[in-house]
This record gives sequence, structure tokens and C-alpha cells, in this order.
Amino acid sequence: MSSKAEAHLKPWCPFCGMDIGRPTDGAQRKMREFPMGVCECGAVYVAEATGHNIGAAMVECLVSACNEQWDLAWDLVPEEDYLTGTLDDYDDVTHQVVAKRNLDGRAVRGVLYFVRLHKDVAELVKRYEQKQGGGAPHPKAVGGEAGQSAVSQPGIELPRDPKRLRKRADKQVVKQLAQCADIDALVDLYLDDPKALRYLQRLLYEPDPVARYRIAWVIGQVCGRIAVRQPGPVADMLHRLFGACSDSAASSWGMVETIGAIIASRPDVFGAFTRHLFDFMGDPGTREAVLWGLGEIAANRPDLVRKTPFYSLFPLLNHSDPMLRGLTLRLLGRIKAQEAGFQIMALQNDEIPVTICEQGNSLATTVAELSAQATRQIHKEEGNGE
Repeated sequence: MSSKAEAHLKPWCPFCGMDIGRPTDGAQRKMREFPMGVCECGAVYVAEATGHNIGAAMVECLVSACNEQWDLAWDLVPEEDYLTGTLDDYDDVTHQVVAKRNLDGRAVRGVLYFVRLHKDVAELVKRYEQKQGGGAPHPKAVGGEAGQSAVSQPGIELPRDPKRLRKRADKQVVKQLAQCADIDALVDLYLDDPKALRYLQRLLYEPDPVARYRIAWVIGQVCGRIAVRQPGPVADMLHRLFGACSDSAASSWGMVETIGAIIASRPDVFGAFTRHLFDFMGDPGTREAVLWGLGEIAANRPDLVRKTPFYSLFPLLNHSDPMLRGLTLRLLGRIKAQEAGFQIMALQNDEIPVTICEQGNSLATTVAELSAQATRQIHKEEGNGE
């Protein structure tokens, strides 16, 4: 069996996590042009096969994202107008990521460079395309509706004072900040020392499930803030978490919960990972975590969950474990699952207590209360006459 370092992976988008297609040459060749592709989320990417010409690749990618409008491209400000990401160890011959950087005796040094415009800039480019008229549309416009919805995001994280005294991440300090749920301090610490995120992840090895859910929520909030400026490291973390959860020889304590919390904090960037949570529904050890994570995502983006096979969750309303019943009710209420309305109402006499993590705090409730809440959520629009 090959080791983790020898694994070959399909290239993915650092913004949405979706597998991407092989970059191709444009219809019209230009000087120093790199093979280019477009992700479903709207990100444009180029492939630089040697790893020695990244600067030219960055320029080519940004100008391509701006539909060859050089003046606009030079006026854009990184992070305020667009996000960038990279995927290293890319082999353009086989279109895969080779972690060991060597394939059949051949060195692999390629880089995929990504650019995704913020919504207002993307709309500006689209209006320019429409104004110009004629000619083939820019590939970024293909499937643009999905991309535009994914680009919607909260405000830009304010830059820190470059003259500030930078701090080094310390395990005990990170633990104390996480226990206090001091998100601002944790984000500041990460921006000074990225090791803070790794120390946070280590806190998931906690025997108390209530504490694990709290840490998972904290990590989600921190990653949501980080992803505003640096989505690449967060996407890499998600891939590592998925990989660890899929490894039967490794402990997945808190990891599935963390995946759900990260997606919920930035569904505009990482929403495509939602469907992969269902891969862990078959394991009794992670089923509860999946339901909690899906419920977190549904609180902000119920449409992402409704695009998944959520019908398969209906039988859990009759499960012997009250926690699974309660989490399923919480999820189905948030996605307004009218399809399960009668099954949900049937649990309004189930007074078994359950404790669920909400916003990092433990909420004591009952299955009956969750059933009543889900029923109100499902019929809320009807009651408001909307």
C-alpha cells in the first residue's frame, strides 16, 4: 500500500474544493500564454509546469479573469478585489498532484495558480463583455450564476498594523483563547503565526464531546475569518481533515464536526464540500457529527443541503438514539423539509432530553421541543403569508 506521501490526487479548487478539469490552451495563442481553466465557482486558473515562472503565470491568470482588460487588472487590489490561491506539486502531463514531487523518475514541480474576483468586480467584467458584444464569451461567464452566488461573502478582514509587535503561537495560549472563544485574538494570532491553526486542531483530541463541539465551532469561526484573505490554507486544512476521516487507522475525533463548522462559516467559498459529508453517514461513530455539521450549514445556506440526498435522513427520525432524532429534526427544520412534515410532528410528545452545541454553547432541550421548532420553521413562510 502506498504511503500518504506517495498518493496522487486529483487537482482541486482552493476556493470551493471542487475537482477541476485539465487546463487547456486558448483558441488564440499569445506570447507567454499558459494553459488555462475555469472552475464551476468562477475561479480562473493557469498551469505553470516548471515552477520557475510563477510571476508571469500570476499576471496571465489575473488578466484572463478580467477578460483581457489590462487596465482593469492593474487597478485591482489583492484581497479587496480578488482572491488568489495556489496548488503546488502539479503534474501537467497526468493532471494530478504528486505529493512526493517525483513520478516515474520525472521531477514534478508544476503550480496551478488561481484567481477569483469578488462579486462586484466580476459583475463589472460581465457588463463590459455585454457592452462589447459579439465574439466568444469569456469562459468565466459560462455557468456564471453558480459562480456569482458562490462569490457572495462578508466584508474584507481589515489589515493589521505592519509595525505591530508580532506574537508567536503557543499551545497553552491557543488553548486558553479557544476555551474563552476569543475569535478576534485567535485570528490575530494566526495572522502573526500560522501555527496557531495547527495548535487549534490538536485541541480536538478531547474526550468530552461537548468540549469537542465547542472547539470545532471555534475553529470554524476562525477559519471563516481567515478565508476572507487566505482561503488556500483553510481549503488545505479541509482536505487534510477529509483525508484523516477516511483513514481507518486514524482517529477522527472532532474532525467531521470541524468540517461542518468551517463550511458553515464560509459557505460561499467552501459550500461544494457539503455533499462530501454524506460519505461519513454510514459510520455510526461519525453519524452524529455529520448531522450536526449539516445543521450548521443549513442555518446559513439550506440550499446547499437540499442539493444533497437529504431524503436518506428521514429514517433517522425513528432512530433509537434521541441525539440522532434531535439533530435530524434540527436539520430538517432549517431546510424546511415539508416532505417529512408528518414524521416531524409525530415526535412532539418525545420528551427525552438532549444537549446540542449552538454557537459554541451547550443548549439543553428535548426532542419534543426540537420537533415543535422544526414544525414552526417549515410553516413559517405560510404563517407570514410570504
